[in-house]
Amino acid sequence: QVQLVESGGGFVHTGNSLRLSCDASGGTFRSYTLAWFRRAPGKEREFVATIRPSRHAYYSDAVKGRFAITRDNAKSTLYLEMNNLKDEDTAVYFCAAGERVITSNTASASAYDYWGQGTQVTVSS
Repeated sequence: QVQLVESGGGFVHTGNSLRLSCDASGGTFRSYTLAWFRRAPGKEREFVATIRPSRHAYYSDAVKGRFAITRDNAKSTLYLEMNNLKDEDTAVYFCAAGERVITSNTASASAYDYWGQGTQVTVSS
C-alpha cells in the first residue's frame, strides 16, 4: 500500500510560480508511473502531467510549457513546478501513482491506483 501526501499549495498572484511536492511512503516508488491531476471548482477532475519510471514526462495542453513534473526516487518525492500561473489554474491538485499505466491510459484517472488527499492552489490577480 502506498500513501501519498501533497504539500506546497497556497495563494499566489497571477503570473507567479509555485512548487508542489508529493511525499510517498510504502511500495516501490521508483517503479510507479506518477501523475498530477486537478479539480477546479465546479469542474471534473482533469489530467495535468505524468512521469514514467523512465522519467519521460507528458503534459496536458493547458499546462504544457508552463509546468514541469519531476521525481526524486531517492527521496520518494514527486514535484510539480508551476510557472506563469493563470487564474484558471486554481484547483485542488492531487498526486497519483499507478503500477499498470500504459500510453493509452496515461491521462485517465482510472489508471492510477493510489491518490493523495489534495492541496489547494489559488491563483488570483
